[in-house]
Amino acid sequence: MARKEAERLIYEMHAQVCSVFSNAKRLEIIHLLREGEKTAGDLTKEMGIPKTNVSQQLTILRDKGILTARREGQRIYYRLAFPKMLKAYDLLRQVLIERLQEQGDVAARIRGKCHE
Repeated sequence: MARKEAERLIYEMHAQVCSVFSNAKRLEIIHLLREGEKTAGDLTKEMGIPKTNVSQQLTILRDKGILTARREGQRIYYRLAFPKMLKAYDLLRQVLIERLQEQGDVAARIRGKCHE
């Protein structure tokens, strides 16, 4: 495979993985699975949403290669395929928290000027 082709393939794979981060429910599932394996039922209870919605998101995450699953009897346990991915998740989350703090600081300064 030529270098350009390999780079394009990486860009495509990167975009597919990043598309996972475009859904709040999938982000929540990733966050919950950082603690370890869980079943769809476990996730349903913790998230407080219908099992069909959780199952739909789990399917997407598996199809994108983000999760792996193992069967134990009638239960299917899901886990992160690449826990290293949490570094990107955490970094983006920290950037967003800093952004919200900065916006709050600006809002506070604006409110302070209005009361002068």
